[in-house]
Amino acid sequence: MTTVLVVDDAVLDQRLAGGFVEAAGYKPCYASDGQQALEALANVTPDIVLTDLQMPHLDGLELVRRMSVEFPKVPVILMTAHGSEEIAREALNAGATSYVPKETLPQNLVEVLRMVEEVTGKRLEKDELLKIFVGSSSQFEFGYEPHATSAIINYVQQELEQIDFCDEGTRTLVCTALLEALTNAIDHGNLELDSKLRDERDTYVNLGKERAQVEPYRSRRVYVDTRMTQQEVTFTVRDEGPGFDTTQIPDPTDPENLLKPSGRGIMLIRSFMDEVQFNDVGNEITMIKRSDNASRDD
Repeated sequence: MTTVLVVDDAVLDQRLAGGFVEAAGYKPCYASDGQQALEALANVTPDIVLTDLQMPHLDGLELVRRMSVEFPKVPVILMTAHGSEEIAREALNAGATSYVPKETLPQNLVEVLRMVEEVTGKRLEKDELLKIFVGSSSQFEFGYEPHATSAIINYVQQELEQIDFCDEGTRTLVCTALLEALTNAIDHGNLELDSKLRDERDTYVNLGKERAQVEPYRSRRVYVDTRMTQQEVTFTVRDEGPGFDTTQIPDPTDPENLLKPSGRGIMLIRSFMDEVQFNDVGNEITMIKRSDNASRDD
């Protein structure tokens, strides 16, 4: 069973979050601040860390920074609240994998946990062909097959590891960005679901299921193009929806946007990737991530 370390100095909030974790089918364990969390990580490494940001002794930001060095394989999900937006932005830049506003934990925590778990699964070992590897490209096309996104993420995760692209933590962030783009293409692109409905989880899911059975939504497809070298990876994701006004995309440098109900996926994508571009219609996104070696070469 997947273990989630819940880190929060407020006992009530800690147990509340732990209850949501347990209800989702995960095993919670607890720490009251960042220092206790590091001690727990040293003794029994959890699969995921879910942490508050504002804590005594060692806060969430410093915990993320320490974990990126001492426990880079363990993903961190931030619990954000009003007043912690700037710290949350710094923590995402420091290596946190995702975030959930505290006020929407009941609606969104399960989804975020499963998405993080999905992109941090087992990876294949690098192939000896790495010595002669130049580059690779792949194309995917899918509709509403239940395991399509998981299959693509697993494939990309394995490919990134095999070509030794960046460290494991960075690969997790890259795959998180890709998963967010795939999810946006299905939900907001082809199914035209309003992201504001996410706060009403049952309504959001049920409407998506209904639309997937009727035209014009039923026949729409998602197209994915991947291009990988050891210096740079590029993902292009296109849906067949009507698109959207790309001028309304939230600014990832503005901490206030972390608490808005819409735009969460784009926020993560822009935080984790080096370059993000949209076509004129707004139904195609191209994401580029460069390796540390490529940055030094430039």
